[in-house]
Amino acid sequence: MWSCNRRALLAALPGFALAGCGFSPAYGPGGAATRLQNTVLADAPVGRPAYLLTRHIEDRLGRGSPARYGLSYAINLDEEAIAISANNVTTRYNILGNVKYALRDLQSTEVLLTGSADSFVGYSASGSTVATQAARRDAEARLMTILAEQILNRLTAEAGALPA
Repeated sequence: MWSCNRRALLAALPGFALAGCGFSPAYGPGGAATRLQNTVLADAPVGRPAYLLTRHIEDRLGRGSPARYGLSYAINLDEEAIAISANNVTTRYNILGNVKYALRDLQSTEVLLTGSADSFVGYSASGSTVATQAARRDAEARLMTILAEQILNRLTAEAGALPA
């Protein structure tokens, strides 16, 4: 006995609709974002957060060689206590991150795209000193990954408007 699997059919409908409207993957053959691959050179990192941000961007886009676009950024990190015990000891922190960035054409030095990315992550400070330091470093790495992904998403979305 044959039965129709409605869930599979419903899951496939958006794919059929996108295929009919000319949708193509950003990094697929002929996709607009392919012009970003191996052409974006991020500024040299200064400090651990900048290194983590740059590393993630280069992992996704490749190192600009030869570079067509330059990516400048400014990172601002703030830390705030969000949980305090009855003994007046902070047991949890949030790290708030903001990155302002600009993509520029290296040949004409024209700024093509500017924006900012914001997010936050938390970590526990209730363990030993070493555990707290490790948790903070891990939270910082997670935050830089989140911010880099926001920047990459914006660059991918705007890639079609960039000069070829």
